[in-house]
Amino acid sequence: MLRLSKLTDYAVVVLIRLADGDRACCRAGFAEPVQTSPGIALATGVPEPTVAKVLKSLASANLVLSLRGARGGYRLARPLSAVSVADVIAAVDGPIALTACVDGAGGCDVQGLCAVKGRWDLVNDAIRGALESISLEDMRGASVPHAFRLPEAALPAIAASAAE
Repeated sequence: MLRLSKLTDYAVVVLIRLADGDRACCRAGFAEPVQTSPGIALATGVPEPTVAKVLKSLASANLVLSLRGARGGYRLARPLSAVSVADVIAAVDGPIALTACVDGAGGCDVQGLCAVKGRWDLVNDAIRGALESISLEDMRGASVPHAFRLPEAALPAIAASAAE
């Protein structure tokens, strides 16, 4: 089963909360909207230590900005429409790689004899492309998600791997 980590799921929730908070701050007339980790935790129901950990990863990936000081906190580095699901996955879990041979780590014991060596790239690229085509704005539901198509060339490989 291919499954995202809980931290990636929480990161999407936190980013959408930051965007919603930014909108509220702008309507209230604040020049630079920021939110604190405890405030985000309270609004989302995600435990504060987890929110802090997620925000640290998101800041390292330049998806959020961390502002220090008495009025410090976090804010989005760019609009949700410019952040893809793939961006969030990479920020929290690292590069999208379905198998060891795709990520280049060379952790496969049968690499020299493998009949599908290099073929997982096709599947990995199709999944990455799909995740890159969905923005967090789409996830928030403020806009109708656009339909996306897998590349025609990827379909036979995906069908073959599903049949196994």
